[in-house]
Amino acid sequence: MSGANDGGGGGGGGDGSSEEQQKRSEIYTYEAPWHIFAMNWSVRRDKKYRLAIASMLEQYANRVEIVQLDDSTGDIRSDPRLAFDHPYPATKVMFIPDKECARPDLLATSGDSLRVWQVRDDRVDLKSFLNSNKNSEFCGPLTSFDWNEAEPRRVGTSSIDTTCTIWDIDKEAVDTQLIAHDKEVYDIAWGGVGVFASVSADGSVRVFDLRDKEHSTIIYESSEPDTPLVRLGWNKQDPRYMATIIMDSPKVVVLDIRYPTLPVVELQRHQASVNAIAWAPHSSCHICTAGDDSQALIWDLSSMGQPVEGGLDPILAYTAGAEIEQLQWSSSQPDWVAIAFSTKLQILRV
Repeated sequence: MSGANDGGGGGGGGDGSSEEQQKRSEIYTYEAPWHIFAMNWSVRRDKKYRLAIASMLEQYANRVEIVQLDDSTGDIRSDPRLAFDHPYPATKVMFIPDKECARPDLLATSGDSLRVWQVRDDRVDLKSFLNSNKNSEFCGPLTSFDWNEAEPRRVGTSSIDTTCTIWDIDKEAVDTQLIAHDKEVYDIAWGGVGVFASVSADGSVRVFDLRDKEHSTIIYESSEPDTPLVRLGWNKQDPRYMATIIMDSPKVVVLDIRYPTLPVVELQRHQASVNAIAWAPHSSCHICTAGDDSQALIWDLSSMGQPVEGGLDPILAYTAGAEIEQLQWSSSQPDWVAIAFSTKLQILRV
């Protein structure tokens, strides 16, 4: 990922010029057999260059694959033994946040419900099927979920039925379920052990503390009433900051939870809708954004307190081959960002 108009391109191989070799080591590309929707990096120390990807097929039967980059050859390979069927497209996939490898190697997916899978050397087994609607086998589809880093037994899910549910996956039971918003909840993010935030079609960002479940704090409401907020990223290095995306908008709104209602900065250099945001796992002031303009942009927000004439510019830009739908920054390898567009997964060194 280089200066602001890197034309992109993809990893070519062969023993061409040293420039080509250099290029190859900066971008790795994997072509999936289907359109990629959900994606996530593994955080385990012993599985460094591993990702899960999930299909977006307009049918009941969808797929999840686990792929691994072979650093020496530059190939990203799928292990057919670790690919499995998934009912409906997964709205999100996520590996357990367990760097120390203290717990089993788990992967969760959301869709019609929350599923937890155990990844073994030669297969993937369904460990838990978690459905919060006790009265029927159908519940409101889950739009997203987040795994609590500080307490990996806790997973929070967001649903179109206006609720957020906190699961204890060890007990396979609901810890807490609350009506979080007035409309569909589109995303959820943990900000600490007992604190999470969510965004909704009602246009608000709300913060909840599990010690006081009756109350939530509205941190932001979109300026046009009832304009849905679709994604939320909470800064892990500095939990005062979070970022959100407005539906069908090229703008990313960065918030400081100490000063509700007013964004600290609005990032406005995308030419089309933004689909994904990822805070740097190792720096409190860097964020990556990606969208329908095929651009992945990295921003340095260290000047975010002071207004910048004409608005902030990104410090790095990468142009992909199509609209970027998914973006993940590796927490165990902070110089690598993964993006997904159409059927391609690309890993970029930043």
